Amino acid sequence: MTGKERILARIEGRAPDCLPLMPITMMFAGDLAGIEYRGYASDHRMLAEAQLRVAERFGFDYVSAISDPAREASDLGAAVEWFDNQPPAINESRALIHDKGVLSGLAPPDPSVPGRMKDRVEGVRLLAERAGKDLVVEGWVEGPCAMAADLRGLNTLMLDFSDDGPFVEALFDYAVRMEIEFARAQVEAGATLMGVGDAAASLVGPRLYNQYVLPYEKRLIAEIRGMGVPVRLHICGNTRRIVKGMGETGSEIIDLDFLTPLAEARAAMRPEQVLLGNIDPVRALRDGTPESIEAALAECHAQAGEAYIVGAGCEVPRGTPIENMEAMARFARTRR
Repeated sequence: MTGKERILARIEGRAPDCLPLMPITMMFAGDLAGIEYRGYASDHRMLAEAQLRVAERFGFDYVSAISDPAREASDLGAAVEWFDNQPPAINESRALIHDKGVLSGLAPPDPSVPGRMKDRVEGVRLLAERAGKDLVVEGWVEGPCAMAADLRGLNTLMLDFSDDGPFVEALFDYAVRMEIEFARAQVEAGATLMGVGDAAASLVGPRLYNQYVLPYEKRLIAEIRGMGVPVRLHICGNTRRIVKGMGETGSEIIDLDFLTPLAEARAAMRPEQVLLGNIDPVRALRDGTPESIEAALAECHAQAGEAYIVGAGCEVPRGTPIENMEAMARFARTRR
């Protein structure tokens, strides 16, 4: 099977020849290719080159356009700080929607005009041209809670949940409408799977998640699936209290951070829900041994059951030894 066939078989409930392999690599990929991260995040040609190299080196079943959460915010005019060899960061002390009234006059950016969103679209296009026949090409958008936090400031958004629910809903609606069009542009460029990252959602409890976040995640994911591509949902952090809702979003793949045991996720979700992950990226993957990594992944596989894809709990950290990544790849290729 090709990598694309392997992933699609798993998503569609068919038996792949071995476990699909889909770890998130960003800084690790850049380092492997000898590319400073500023270039990786700002030039789609560098991103594509790094993704193709890391996929070839370790036999990944996909390549991804993920780089950082600031692309949409950048194109909207948010204050973004850049560093030579680290991801760009949004300056929350200068939040774009510092005043609620800003939202009503904020036009969604057009991903077809020059900017950071267009650069990701072009990255997807280049990856599709060079690897789309054999590998899944993953686009990426921010989820409603993450995007709202990027624009409003995380701490301010948390207060908004209590102080002004209608404003939160208006902000989430704006975010979802923007991300639908960003996802559409990436699908049209050749993405065959869409990642949705909603990191800030792990910081709200189940009541707020079910009331505010889940309906907008479901809407975003339904729209993307309507474009003919499956979805991978990743929420960084401890999602144990919201994992049941994550399984209700409609996402084909639920990618869990290491703080949420796969056994709990499996118990909370339907048996055929595909789970991805989720060994500790630092203590288990970067700092482990090939033997301990294979044992940790075997435990993940046992907890998740048959509907499982191999990956780390979050991004593979830079500095992870080559032999440790080889151990992850070896595990995937020798298990079904």
